[in-house]
Amino acid sequence: MQEILLALEDQLQTHETVTFEVLDPDVRSGLYAGERVEIEGEVFLYRSLRTWLELSELLGCRMRTPERTTEPFIRLSFEKLPQDSFHSKEVESKEEKYGESSLFFRIHKMEEAAFFYYYKEALENVNISKRKHILDLGVNRGDEFEVIRNMVDAETFASMKLAGIDHSESALFYANTQFPEANVRFLRHDINQLETLALGKFDLLISIGTLQSPGIDFKPFLMSLVQEHLSDDSALILGFPNSRWIGGEMVYGAKVPNYVMSEMGTLLADVMFTKKYLQQKKYRVTVTGKQYLFLTATKIGINSD
Repeated sequence: MQEILLALEDQLQTHETVTFEVLDPDVRSGLYAGERVEIEGEVFLYRSLRTWLELSELLGCRMRTPERTTEPFIRLSFEKLPQDSFHSKEVESKEEKYGESSLFFRIHKMEEAAFFYYYKEALENVNISKRKHILDLGVNRGDEFEVIRNMVDAETFASMKLAGIDHSESALFYANTQFPEANVRFLRHDINQLETLALGKFDLLISIGTLQSPGIDFKPFLMSLVQEHLSDDSALILGFPNSRWIGGEMVYGAKVPNYVMSEMGTLLADVMFTKKYLQQKKYRVTVTGKQYLFLTATKIGINSD
């Protein structure tokens, strides 16, 4: 792998696509990367398709669909990702950076298995069918609410009151077209000024990636949410991005200014602060996920049945 990595890095400096042949991972099952495989007297080192996919991502590429060639090989192509990312996109309106005409609006997180699986798991963990007052900060077009609506029966969903807050007028306009139900409302507002809305208290808070926005002072804001906007029998689902969206791909690894590499220090510091604070407030806390870390918290000692 050391030789392969160096060779691919060298080729990608001058080529947009690099194509090469490797041992077909399907020739054996149950092997680990690096195990030796003998085929017709020749010895190969085994590597799974997952290994090649991850290598492609690490090199800033997408891996095209493998092609069969002369047995026992397949042909792989690593193609550099175009750098069309909403993260660095210049916008005229700060409020519409995530609006309907933005690159971000093209992203459907719930269609990414690595996102949807852990979000659904988090909803199950908080016993979503028992939650009655739900607040989503940074709701955008309402994807998190759509999953809830699909997970519970119609009568249970109708018994809930859901409020979503965002600063994008166009995203909220779209969200309203997707949720005609009277028990779902969307508000355009600065989440730093929640107290001016007089929303009352909620038994579930959802926020995916929003609390880490530059305009939010994370620690005091989180503490004020818990103290002022959550009920005694409350739960939280917070998504901390450990990925970037580039060229149509959800690319693993948190990115911070002044670092070429992925750097997770700030991400982990926020997650650990949140976990410790909520534990002090008598919440049971779990952290799951990969491209997004999902922190799920439920009150200890409260009977939610």
